[in-house]
Amino acid sequence: MTRDTGDGPLPDGGTDATGADEVALDPWGSSTVDDYRKLFEEFGIEEFDDVLGEVPSPHYLMRRGVIFGHRDYRPVAEAMRNDEPFAALSGFMPTGDPHVGHKLVFDEIIWHQQRGGDAYGLIADLEAHAARDLSWEEIDEHTESYLLSLIALGFDPEEGEIYRQSTNREVQDLAFELGTKANFSELGAIYDFDGETEVSYMQSVVTQMADILYPQLDDPKPTVIPVGPDQDPHMRLARDLAARMRFFKVTEAYASFELEDDERELAARAYEALVDDADDADVRCVEAADWLEEESPDAPALWEAVEKLRSGGKEPLRPRVRFVDQNATDEAFEALIGAVDGEKRVYEGHVDAFEMDHEAAAELAREIEVDHGGYGFLPPSSIYHRFMTGLTGGKMSSSVPASHISLLDDPEDGYDKVKAATTGGRETAELQRELGGKPDECPVYELYAYLLAEADDDFAARVYEECATGERLCGDCKEQAAELMAEFLAEHQEKREEARELLAETDVQLESDRR
Repeated sequence: MTRDTGDGPLPDGGTDATGADEVALDPWGSSTVDDYRKLFEEFGIEEFDDVLGEVPSPHYLMRRGVIFGHRDYRPVAEAMRNDEPFAALSGFMPTGDPHVGHKLVFDEIIWHQQRGGDAYGLIADLEAHAARDLSWEEIDEHTESYLLSLIALGFDPEEGEIYRQSTNREVQDLAFELGTKANFSELGAIYDFDGETEVSYMQSVVTQMADILYPQLDDPKPTVIPVGPDQDPHMRLARDLAARMRFFKVTEAYASFELEDDERELAARAYEALVDDADDADVRCVEAADWLEEESPDAPALWEAVEKLRSGGKEPLRPRVRFVDQNATDEAFEALIGAVDGEKRVYEGHVDAFEMDHEAAAELAREIEVDHGGYGFLPPSSIYHRFMTGLTGGKMSSSVPASHISLLDDPEDGYDKVKAATTGGRETAELQRELGGKPDECPVYELYAYLLAEADDDFAARVYEECATGERLCGDCKEQAAELMAEFLAEHQEKREEARELLAETDVQLESDRR
């Protein structure tokens, strides 16, 4: 998984997408992702490699392709480079002991905090109660454990914030407001809810949306949510709700009437083709319709665009930036009109500005919104890490003790679990030396790449290379990994004890009033 060796796994998962099964992402399921490329194709997740070069001193999980994808991470990377405000948040559902798979998310939050971001770690206790039917006693039993590991791994509670959903009134109030922009049909389509789904289950989803946007309550800023790919439905909904809460939608436009995105692209194409030859320096809507019929007869949405342009008749087709009133107060709308410099046209539901670019218009709209009591949310970003393979094969699961190493495991038990783990080795040592092992299919190699090699890329690359060429045999490899795991667990548990004092100084309520 290192980027430094040509023999490492492919950044897209190393499998052929041809004929692959359709990917289904379920935030509460237990499915694995067999082909990460399908996530790029079906859900629009972008490859992290495309943004890696823009990240200052990237984390080793980024360098090794463990963090494989993102949604809109560039604003966060830009904020880091320019020493501007940004935030990172992720949550933990306390359904069992924290394990080495959870450490990925802990590390990602901590790394962003160390890079200057506002960091948030939350206990998703409302979700655990509603979606997993855990009692408050069970939730309390695990809450402290997650927070101790988060702090022991390097989270600074004085500089960051940790909280429980059930005790954060600001999150609950925000969830109520977000709920005014979502409906049952939408949640049913995204999460497969039906008439038998409990209302509290649906409410827990909206609460998670509030968690994701919570870092921006006081001030809009780029915010990243580190998650596994199964959580992407939450991210898509949160980005939609952030946009719906805005006072103004800022778009590009070409006429007084509204065009859909694909129709707007056709209008832009016609305008660029005709503007240099326009007799009176204006391109007319009807002229654009004629040109599109002749030059782009097979374009998607052609006839919808042509019909709208023809209805515009002799109206000039001119590029502009449009502020569409979505939720603005009358005072905010009037303030926006006064703040737009240069030529503008004011309509009942929107304002067109002819001398502003889109970036400046978006910033102006946000300033006016915040000044008049709105949220001004930026779309939240996300990064996605690969699932860790369970030590017995399949997905690592808290409910299958043999599949994972708990951060609370006795170091000797951790040692034994690694020694008993499934590997990507051949049937015999002779075949291993002849054909090489299969580190891409090996849970033990993942332990090196994800955790045991830490930031030492050369060590991780060497383990991979020695396995793939047959130089490294499984017995010796597991012995080394088992010893490193025992050392990690002993050190981590010592730090957990030290973290108790720091946790006690926070205002996190470890025992719920709801018990």
